[in-house]
Parts: sequence; structure tokens; C-alpha cells
Amino acid sequence: MRKIKYWQITAILFTLIMGTLLHFTYEWSGNSKIVGVFSAINESTWEHLKLIFFPMLIFAIFEGINIYKETNNYIEAKTIGIIFGILFITVFFFTYTGIIGTNFAVLDIGSFVVGTILSEIIAYKIMQMKSFSTNKTKTVSIILISILVLCFIFFTFNPPNINYFRDPVQLTL
Repeated sequence: MRKIKYWQITAILFTLIMGTLLHFTYEWSGNSKIVGVFSAINESTWEHLKLIFFPMLIFAIFEGINIYKETNNYIEAKTIGIIFGILFITVFFFTYTGIIGTNFAVLDIGSFVVGTILSEIIAYKIMQMKSFSTNKTKTVSIILISILVLCFIFFTFNPPNINYFRDPVQLTL
């Protein structure tokens, strides 16, 4: 379990560093559409979820190559962790901004950090559980992650006209 714990700590650090960089890479790329698929293209809540989703997903693939056989429920654990991170950031943001009426960068960054840490702790705990993994649970997990990837791609270029996708800086979609 020490090796798995090491990988989870590394996953946290990777996600925090890469997520931070992904906040800026779209602009740095000269607004490349390809980079925009993985990077935040504006200040909307939806676009900021890419900052946790893609680093966690990329690291999970690399990590899985190294520790998959030493864990229980790996694919399911990582899927649950990723989904938890997205939900945590979303619920935290809309709850606190709904209560106080505005957002604060320090709270937004804090939710990213806390969401990342909690997501990897949850994944780690699930990997320690008695195995419940089956071909069906793995398939469902892969389908859920695939749907999220497709949603991030589609909604980057076709955002619905709701607050979740609205850029508060530009006050437009």
C-alpha cells in the first residue's frame, strides 16, 4: 500500500501543477482550438472543471500502467474520484456564490486544491476496499469517463446558455 499511497500523492501534485498550467495554456497557445479542448478557454465554471478533469484522467492512465495489478477496483476508484472532484468544485462554487453573491479567487483556488486532495483520497480508499470490480463496473466507468471527455469537447465549442457555461468576465457565452 505504500507504493499506492506514493502514486496518489504524486497524482495530487501532478493535478495541482497541471491544472494550474491549464488555466493559462489556451491563451499561451494563441487560442488554439486543440489546446482549448483541454484548457480553460474562459472563466466559466464549466471550463474550470477541465483543470481537474484532464490532469486527473491523464495521470490515472499513466498511474494505472504502473499499479493497476496491485490495486482493487482501480478503474472504478479513479472514475469515482474524478467525478467527485467535478461535483465538489461545482457544488462548492455555486453554494458559496449563491450565499454571498460573488466569487473570490482564493475560494475558487481553494476548492480546486481541496477537491483534488479529496478526490485522490477517495480513490485511494476505494482501491483499498475488497474488490467489487467486474467487467460491468469497469465498462460503466469507462463509458462515464468517455461521456465526460465528449461533453468537455462538445461544450467547449457549443456552450448552452446557462450560468454553468457563462463567462462572468465577458458576461457572454
